[in-house]
Amino acid sequence: MVGKYVELSDSYKSVNEALRHAGMHNHARVHIEHLDSETITPATVAQLGKYDAILVPGGFGSRGVEGKIATARYAREHQVPYLGICLGMQVATIEYARHVAGLEGANSTEFDPATPHPVIALITEWKDKDGSIQKRDAGSDLGGTMRLGAQSSDVQPGTLAHGIYGDVVTERHRHRYEANVNYLDQLRNAGLVISALTQREHLTEIVELPPSVHPWFIGVQFHPEFKSTPWDGHPLFNAFIKAALDHQAAAAGEAGKALKAVK
Repeated sequence: MVGKYVELSDSYKSVNEALRHAGMHNHARVHIEHLDSETITPATVAQLGKYDAILVPGGFGSRGVEGKIATARYAREHQVPYLGICLGMQVATIEYARHVAGLEGANSTEFDPATPHPVIALITEWKDKDGSIQKRDAGSDLGGTMRLGAQSSDVQPGTLAHGIYGDVVTERHRHRYEANVNYLDQLRNAGLVISALTQREHLTEIVELPPSVHPWFIGVQFHPEFKSTPWDGHPLFNAFIKAALDHQAAAAGEAGKALKAVK
């Protein structure tokens, strides 16, 4: 788990527990190592190669973000199962925009207000359930600019997300910035799958890579850890741990073949 609050033991308590619940569901013991994203650079990112899967959780502010982007790139390029939660989805989108879609300097306006390609940006206007139009700007009260609580989204058939959730996903949120709708077509044309959109505003909820490109790579704008229980786990975390076990088994198989070749 590559995060920015790793020095505080309870910062990712809900995510840690959700991973352990999913481990029980998969009859496996999950070992979690927390890495400070500020220590991840292009020169050090190869240390992630020893892990069976990589998770980038949520967070706020620019500190450590480039390390998270480097982490998402490593997972994508080296076929390591990846789960991005909230900011973890956003950094995966930024990374893909920069290195696959050719949008040099792409970023979130949270981190770089002057970015030439704001693929993640503050939503400034939306319609509430009662039909009223709500408007915010970067100077508004922070709580007032957040998308909070449970919201439902339609899931695209034939995707990894659909195999996990079915036709509709309803999860909880706590964030201010969204994937910029003005860049979605460019990202899609470059191969990124936008697999779930909110039912009212059509905001991006899930992004993923097709299985022909990556065995298991998904980012979600919401916080699925809040709905995990020891009895059932959570379908997204269950699938993530299953992907980690598959990756581990494949790596062990390759190591066995190499050992036989040496003998």
